[in-house]
Amino acid sequence: MRDTTKPSATFFLWLITLTLTLFFSSSSLANVIAGTSDNIRTSHGFALYGDLKYPKDFTHLEYVNPNAEKGGNIRLMGFGTFDTLNPYTLRGISPINTPGQYIYGFSEETDSLLVGTQGVSRSGDEPQSAYGLIAESVTYPDDLSWSVFKIRANARFQDGHSIDADDVLFSWQTLLTKGHPQFRQSLKSIKDVVVIDSLTVKVIFTHPHAGADLLRFGELPILPKHYWQDKDFTKTTLTPPVISGPYRVKSVSPGKSITFERNTDYWAKDLGINKGRYNFDTVQFDYYRDQTIAFEAFKSGEFDTFIEYTAKNWAVAYDFPALENIQVVKEEIKHKIPSGTQGFFFNTRRPIFKSVKVRKAISLLFDFEWTNKNIFHSAYTRNTTYFPNSEFDASVAKPDTAELQLLDQYRDVLPEALYLRPFSPDGETAKQPTRKVASNQGSIRHKQRQALTLFKEEGWELKNGTLYHLETGQAFEFEILIRQASIKRVIEPFIANLKKTGIKATARLVDATQYKVRLDDFDFDMTTFVLSQSLSPSHEQREYFHSTTRNIKGSRNYAGVNHPAIDNLTDAIVRAKTRQELITATKALDRVLLWNHYIVPNWHLNYHRIAYWNKFNKPEQQPPYKLGFESWWIKPNQ
Repeated sequence: MRDTTKPSATFFLWLITLTLTLFFSSSSLANVIAGTSDNIRTSHGFALYGDLKYPKDFTHLEYVNPNAEKGGNIRLMGFGTFDTLNPYTLRGISPINTPGQYIYGFSEETDSLLVGTQGVSRSGDEPQSAYGLIAESVTYPDDLSWSVFKIRANARFQDGHSIDADDVLFSWQTLLTKGHPQFRQSLKSIKDVVVIDSLTVKVIFTHPHAGADLLRFGELPILPKHYWQDKDFTKTTLTPPVISGPYRVKSVSPGKSITFERNTDYWAKDLGINKGRYNFDTVQFDYYRDQTIAFEAFKSGEFDTFIEYTAKNWAVAYDFPALENIQVVKEEIKHKIPSGTQGFFFNTRRPIFKSVKVRKAISLLFDFEWTNKNIFHSAYTRNTTYFPNSEFDASVAKPDTAELQLLDQYRDVLPEALYLRPFSPDGETAKQPTRKVASNQGSIRHKQRQALTLFKEEGWELKNGTLYHLETGQAFEFEILIRQASIKRVIEPFIANLKKTGIKATARLVDATQYKVRLDDFDFDMTTFVLSQSLSPSHEQREYFHSTTRNIKGSRNYAGVNHPAIDNLTDAIVRAKTRQELITATKALDRVLLWNHYIVPNWHLNYHRIAYWNKFNKPEQQPPYKLGFESWWIKPNQ
């Protein structure tokens, strides 16, 4: 018979649990952990490499005016259309996911624990550093095997509901299971998320040295559990969801316009990370599907700024009276932002593009030199890397000793030339003298000969003006999927060069919605795209290039990359412990991508081209790594 006069083991376990709970609630978790180890750090932010630039008590960023006046209403241009206000799912297009809107810094997104390396609030003056937003602190050990986030007690959603640890746990679970597939990639190294108390969350990583994973979790959008728990998160919606953040959605005209209203009660408006930013009372985006019509609307004062993406327009179209009268300002603003991976993407899931030699042959037929002179007014620089305008460009020298340590194990599946010389999109072993470019279509006969030789090696032969496969009799034909009519003038000379080599290529223009659906389904032969790149490449490289994303609907592995060396190198990027290790791994990845010809490299600029009506003031210091438009303000009496 059981002796009921003695406490049971269960009672002792309950008592210990209660004691620890009371102890944690009266002491910070960071202090408790620090009592057992000298290798724990608590900070107001996290820098992946090196130290944070700003101290704990910083009052504002260097590139803002903390005394900027609040007020005024502005109108900006959006491109394309939108059909949802939830930016975190595969279905639909939300405003922030329309081309180019991110550059302005205003969106329907919600706040995160940390801010600085993702989205519209990316840091303007330091790479891969994030500061506490919803989180007042982050605690982590030297080996970065876990982290603890302490939530600010005053953090609020816009409906007044407190942000707590349950919201953080809910966000992780929801985005992992119901969010866009990119979240499953960025969160794959999160082993568990544990609620310690109402304002404390512990994140456990699957491996140590998980600094990049700490940042990815820290910048996870924090969703309101009380709002979403009884709704279908996967569906599109034009009802503005509850968010936290400096702006709320004031009004929506589906697919046509959206107006953001400054949240004067924003809980974080006085934090150092936000001081001097988000100064306009309302920000309205009007959406256009044609850049030419949009430019005419800007000239007539329909909206306040125009970021120019067309070199020809920038060179010859800005001669209207408002510019001559200095009512409009035309400005080139230098930056040090790594340019995106821009190119014509081969879909290697298509049998016709399976061969590296075939892809190389087609790349040779894009005449950038002629295009730059005759279409772009010599404004651009040719991309010879997946990471233009950055220290990760591998095309400037052959691999060094550190890179070879990563690459040597793959000599049997990589071209020998990769180890001997830097990559050139011209397929040449050395830089050739610049040829004279005529005003009409350029002559690339030497490249056509190179291309035909490569085609022949892969079983293709030119007969009666058409390239046929000798075994199957198949003619070489493919379609280039585009969403902007303006790119046709670039593609048409490319198509003409392909035709001279016996290839029938056509351009198919579709609207933004069709374009997204077809890209999500990988339903294209070739397409134009830009993969955004950052100052410190990380998990996004897995989504772009890792074989595990090749068949995930909605992933951004548009080229269908599936290569063991690339898998290993994307993992090496995430595992990098130092800045130099990151540079080495990214350069090695760049080489393997380039020599496998997954894209026809395009071009880049190292400055913003922006015109704006002369109604704005802006800070004296320009941030090197972003435009910083969200820190501008309206001039008095405007």
